[in-house]
Amino acid sequence: MGILNVTPDSFSDGGLWDSTDAAIAHGQALVAAGADIVDVGGESTRPGAHRVPQDVELDRVIDVIAALAADGVPCSVDTTRAAVAAAAVRAGAVIVNDVSAGLADAQMAATVADLGVPWVLMHWRGHSDAMQQRAEYADTLAEVRAELLARVDAAIAAGVDERALILDAGIGFAKNAEHNWELLAGQRELVELGLPVLLGTSRKRFLGQLLAGPDGAPRPVGSRDIATAATSLLAAQAGVWGVRVHDPQSTADVLAVLTATLAADPARSPAGWPPAPAPLQPATGDYRFGALAVPRG
Repeated sequence: MGILNVTPDSFSDGGLWDSTDAAIAHGQALVAAGADIVDVGGESTRPGAHRVPQDVELDRVIDVIAALAADGVPCSVDTTRAAVAAAAVRAGAVIVNDVSAGLADAQMAATVADLGVPWVLMHWRGHSDAMQQRAEYADTLAEVRAELLARVDAAIAAGVDERALILDAGIGFAKNAEHNWELLAGQRELVELGLPVLLGTSRKRFLGQLLAGPDGAPRPVGSRDIATAATSLLAAQAGVWGVRVHDPQSTADVLAVLTATLAADPARSPAGWPPAPAPLQPATGDYRFGALAVPRG
């Protein structure tokens, strides 16, 4: 999943793609670099970010999604607002990626149920401007797991098909570096819940802290892609369904190495590896991402 931030203030690339034409071109470049899905967001969720008005978010993402979808690019919309999710799906988005798992907008679950598209439920404890104050855990993995399962139950109760749900541990959201590493180490336990799992570590602060220079300053954001690709490799080995990244090529490269290595000795390959190849099945018109099928249109 390639990240397309149509925002002026995202932590990694804010302002680079905040015009419609630039965003469309970058979305196409993400696909050329190996992304199967382009995740389009119009509101920054970096720590400390403040909300933007709904009409601003809509103006940023709808034309971009419509243009990319018209080119056959599978798009997800990164939003916590039900109205934005609905408009994005009408414009051609095929997945709703909601960092709040429905907690930010009481209408989101019913809206997704009506839309009939896959829904990413991310672990969330509050909006970006205050979320780090809630980064307290006695057992990080157990608490994240339990809170995600509660969101699964709420989604199903609202009429969402369980087969359409995707889980995301919310790396960096109401979590410090220690919490993030604990979740990375335990991601197989989330996979074993039986739902697709999405991992989002790309260029995040805890990677910069790990790679800090002699002066203690974190590695600059733009120099964290190799570390990100390493987390993608770990995710694939754990059976994670997808990874959300700024630089698809580095992740595609490490996954190609893993695939070639496992192909040399198929007996060592985990079940379900390699993943299903093409994201679009022309015979049916459906998008397929591993075991997840998404009706096109």
